[in-house]
Amino acid sequence: MRNRLAVATTLLASTALACAALAAPAGASPVPNTAHQPAKHHFSAAAESFVGANTVQERVAKLDAAMATLPTESKLYNATTLWNAGITGAGTSVATLVSFGDDKAKAVLDAYSTAHGLPPADLSVISPSGSVPACTDPGVDTATCQSWGGETDLDITMMHAMAPNAKIIIAATPVAETQGFTGLPEMMNAVDYMTQHKLADVISMSFGTTEENFPTFDSIKTLDPALKRASKAGVTLVASSGDDGPTGGELYGSATYPYRVASWPASDPLVTSLGATQFHLDSTGARTKPDDVVNVRDNGFGSGAGLSKVYDRPSWQNGVKKATGSTMRSFPDISMEGIHGTSQSSPLFAGVLALAVQANHGRLGQINPALYNTLGPKGTKAGIIDVTTGDNSQSGVTGFTAAKGFDTVSGWGTIDASVFVPALIKALK
Repeated sequence: MRNRLAVATTLLASTALACAALAAPAGASPVPNTAHQPAKHHFSAAAESFVGANTVQERVAKLDAAMATLPTESKLYNATTLWNAGITGAGTSVATLVSFGDDKAKAVLDAYSTAHGLPPADLSVISPSGSVPACTDPGVDTATCQSWGGETDLDITMMHAMAPNAKIIIAATPVAETQGFTGLPEMMNAVDYMTQHKLADVISMSFGTTEENFPTFDSIKTLDPALKRASKAGVTLVASSGDDGPTGGELYGSATYPYRVASWPASDPLVTSLGATQFHLDSTGARTKPDDVVNVRDNGFGSGAGLSKVYDRPSWQNGVKKATGSTMRSFPDISMEGIHGTSQSSPLFAGVLALAVQANHGRLGQINPALYNTLGPKGTKAGIIDVTTGDNSQSGVTGFTAAKGFDTVSGWGTIDASVFVPALIKALK
């Protein structure tokens, strides 16, 4: 860990980054009335259920209630086939980037693992952007902090359930990420720290804010350098696509925009963005029909998806330009189970990528070119399972509809890990 002077210097740099962004030239939406406090992070109901759960036992009970199907997901995605071949994530490291974290996370995950036949977790917590306050400290919104604790526990449990022998890192920051810039400089500082110290092979980001909530569209790109450095170092970045369907939360209050918007970092081409699909299972845990897109009618929210107003279509998406009908970056890229939001699908996929890192005997780096140029077009031969049903219309905003092949709402679809992992490694060679 760095000394206090280094931490202070980093925090000053993060503050300078935010201030520079606030002063950036006009290039997007008008700056709203800053007399109001920014809206709080948009948590899933599962994460919010942890508010008031103070003991390890209470938090494990919340995990069990929220993730009743989680122990079987490794089978449903055929990760267990890889486990049987010795691919369990051993020797790899996967991180979740969160505000506040959970000081009881190790005990919570170990208790959950014991109850569900998983090995004890190799887990560590770092706070590279400064000391993390307790949820009851003065000036800390306790409910927000405890919801972040729930998000943390959910993230690490999904990673562990998919890659049981991977080392898990919780990178906790001391400032709550909200709509807009708040908290994001500290998070990007944490990304830089993990890159510089070679801590994580995969970083999962279960958060996001609407592009319109930044001071200008151009200001968003001031956050990219940390992601670029991580990607250059071979770190694979994954992020949740959002839980407001085709729209997203406004900067102030609880309303969503009355038109299509995009969520950052999911809209960033440096990131592999995860949408949400849902299982349909019988009493034995077997699929009764193909997975489809999570939608507001079934779950109260829709999987985030859309077209960036900030990032041009990357060259690796040129092959799907007819499907997107746009010159801008389309997201998500791929989807996994997300009945509790895309903050579920992102860590699940991060766990799958940990399996791939082990099988590859090294980091994967940016996987989107391989996903679009090789794996997606091959379909089931590359472990890509097409999602052809569902849409994400929400809050009066018309969304996107799943279709055969690539579509904006589910990306390429979902995966069969037992085929996807070896196909990905081959495509990256």
